[in-house]
Amino acid sequence: MNTGIISSRYARALLKYTNETGNGELVCSQVLAIERAIRESEDLRRILDDPVAVPNKEKISLFQAVLGNITMADELVRFFKLILRHERIEYIKLILHSFVNMYLKSRKILMAKLVTTVTSHDLEEKLENLVKEKTGYEIILETKVDPGIIGGFIFTVDDYMVDASIYHQLEVIRHQFVEKNRRIV
Repeated sequence: MNTGIISSRYARALLKYTNETGNGELVCSQVLAIERAIRESEDLRRILDDPVAVPNKEKISLFQAVLGNITMADELVRFFKLILRHERIEYIKLILHSFVNMYLKSRKILMAKLVTTVTSHDLEEKLENLVKEKTGYEIILETKVDPGIIGGFIFTVDDYMVDASIYHQLEVIRHQFVEKNRRIV
């Protein structure tokens, strides 16, 4: 079965369940924390992928440990039990990511990422206003400073990316130069 179909079905089920209980905001914030931990921790990914390393019952405890002193929402505990019972833990990262996207879109919110060489609140505000004007959606903007792009910015929202960095522009010019002269520079 297609992993996209599996992840979207489970994510849609969790979204429907949280809408029924009215606890969507709490579940979404906890899912974001767990998703971030899975993305950042290679050890956690390895443990989740290995069915022998940690028994399924203890995997829920791993998710709880990620949240620290915050008690995991009942909806999330029940959902993880369902995932483990149906042996879908290998899809957990995709399921959680799909849930966050579905939940935020149902609330007319988009996730966006802005990479600049220096912090620019003016640029952040302009991009937020532009997205709201064009789509009607609010955005949650994650910012990152990366001097490696030399100047300009890289803005990603939903599945769209605008790479207006000087590094990218220099790479385009270099490729054009190489292609035109048919030699490696």
